[in-house]
Order: sequence, then C-alpha cells, then structure tokens
Amino acid sequence: MSRLKVADRPYDIVLFGATGFVGELTAEYLAAHAPKGLRWAVAGRDGEKLRRLRDRLPAEDVGVLLADVSDPDSLRELARHARVLATTVGPYVRYGDALVAACAEAGTDYLDLTGEPEFVDLTYVRHDARARETGARLVHACGFDSVPHDLGVHFTVRHLPEGVPLSVDGFVRVGAAFSGGTLASALGQFARGRRLRAAALERRRHEPRLAGRRVATPAGTPRFAGEVGAWALPLPTVDAQIVRRSARALERYGPDFRYRHYAAVRRLPVAVGGVAAVGALVAAAQVPPARRLLSGRLAPGDGPSAERRARSWFSVRFVGEGGGRKVFTEVSGGDPGYDETAKMFAEAALCLALDALPPTAGQVTTAVAMGDALTDRLRAAGIGFRVAATR
Repeated sequence: MSRLKVADRPYDIVLFGATGFVGELTAEYLAAHAPKGLRWAVAGRDGEKLRRLRDRLPAEDVGVLLADVSDPDSLRELARHARVLATTVGPYVRYGDALVAACAEAGTDYLDLTGEPEFVDLTYVRHDARARETGARLVHACGFDSVPHDLGVHFTVRHLPEGVPLSVDGFVRVGAAFSGGTLASALGQFARGRRLRAAALERRRHEPRLAGRRVATPAGTPRFAGEVGAWALPLPTVDAQIVRRSARALERYGPDFRYRHYAAVRRLPVAVGGVAAVGALVAAAQVPPARRLLSGRLAPGDGPSAERRARSWFSVRFVGEGGGRKVFTEVSGGDPGYDETAKMFAEAALCLALDALPPTAGQVTTAVAMGDALTDRLRAAGIGFRVAATR
C-alpha cells in the first residue's frame, strides 16, 4: 500500500489520551508550535473533557474524536482518520496493543511514550510484518525514553570515523520528579519479569539475524567513570534496547558496535542508596498488596507542578571511540519526564507528518525513522546536542 493513499485523511496528527498529564502538555505544545494549516485533533473517551481542553488551547480548528481502548472498532476508526497517531495511553502493555494493530492495518504512522520492553517486543512479533506491508511506521519510546539516548548515540556516531568498530557509553543524570503514570508503568514492569523475558525470547525467534556485522549492548558493571567524574551504575531501562535496534538497522554504526548505558551518580553513598531503593521497589512490586499501596501514592494522571518542573533538568553524556578518535558529546534539557517529553513527542509527530524522511516501514526507532531531521527539530526547540570535546 502506497503511503500516498493516506494523504487525504481528515487529520495530519491525532493525539490520543490528550486529557492525561503528558497528553495535555503535548496538546499545549502542538497548539503553540504547530505550523499554520496543520490538521490535528485530540482524542480520548471523554468528550466533555476533550472539548474543555480544546477550548483552552490557543489554536483554531482543533478536532475532537472519541475512542476507547476497550473498543477495538473505535480504535480502527481513529486510525483511519489520521496520518500520524500519537498515544499517551499507558501502561501500554495493558492498553496499547489494539491501537498498534489498528495503525498497522490502516497504514497509519504510530508514536507512543512507552518505556516497556515487553510491549515493544510483543508489538514487533504481532504487527511489524503487517506494518511493512501497509507502509505504517511504528515508533515506540518517543519521550525521555528513549529519544535523548537513541538520537544522542546517533549524533555521537556521526562524529566518529566510518567503517570501523565503534563503542559508545552513555551516562544519564536527572533532577526531576515522577508522575503517577510513570510509577504505574515501572511497577507493572517489575512485576512482569517472567513475561518480559518470554517476550524478548519470542522476538529473537522472529527477528532476522544480523549478517556481516555485530551489535552488542552489554549491561556493564558498576564502576567509577573518570571520563565523567561520577559513579556509573548499569541502567536497565528500555533505552539500550532501542539503541541496539538503531545500530542493527543503520550501517553507519560500523561493523562492530557496542553500547553501554549507565546512571551517573556523583557521590558513592547516593549510588549505594539508589541501588538499594530500586531493589526494594522491585521486591515490593512482586507482592500485590504492596504494589497497590505504592500505586495509590500517586495516581495515573497526576504529576509534578509547573514550579517543580521548572527546576528539573537532565543531562546525558556520551563517550564514543573508534578508528583512533574519541569524542565527548552531550544531550541536555529541562524537565525530562513531562515538559521535554511532551516537546520530544510533539516534534516527533510533526517530523513524521511534515518532513522529508527516508522510506521506512514496520517497527522502527526514532534514529532510523527520523534521525537528523528530528535532531534538528529538537535543537531548534531548545534541547541541547553538542560536541564537548574530541581527541
């Protein structure tokens, strides 16, 4: 199916889950930054909330569409109305599959904010083949998970020699608070370890082998990283998996590529405390009453205040080596989980809808689908991509 067949759809972009915490921030960003003439709509199950949101937005002609994750027919209709469908409705492993299926079938580009590896693996197995047939691009993890890391590695690789083995280490520092939706997703993942491993194994059975090249994302070990002056703790998030899939798809990453993903912590006692806190959270997630108690502390849809977000920040530093060259780069910005995530998400949707991009289809990453085009958009929007030093 040619992508030209979606050109006559009513909307360029539909934002599903627009009345949630990040959904509203994304709608506000689109209203402030969408170019004149962009046809876009907000969507969800509560028409009254959607209309109130639309009336608050400083934009004209924003559509309102109704759909419910429990009604697959409504999701199929929603997908047929959009060229690009961006969804904030999570946890995605619980609520997301039917919408991915609808977009894959309709040839509609799909974006989400998932940080759930199980969901990404399951949608690859179930929907990648059909999306390739219809021309749909299924792009997961289009927020802080995993845009700064995926595009940051892509940016770093572009400053290293071609055709040689490359290695990149990423070091993440964050000063921010979490929302209820983020907490719910994290607890859900911690409680589904067996299913997560089963989904990863099923993906490996379906994924083509990489011929003539090698890509590895080992976990690494805790260490003091002198190159960034901090303790480096292996960070078991979806980000390294997204980077691995970009490296598998793009030959620019070289014949032998390795990426390691770390949290960077300045003080050893804080590092030790952080490891203990994550361990306690994982353990508590295995016990349903404890999981419900933790989930109740911050309900989905809740999030930090504008004042708290204004004080938040993130920095991801990368150290890349290859061909006798060493490069230090950084991706940085403000509040990572909400303000900057909404910015990344909205700019990714605009990029897919409006920019001249390489022809891709199926489940693809931000680096593969959008690459430099999205990097340029984010730099123009105030997110820093810089080369700190080279040797």
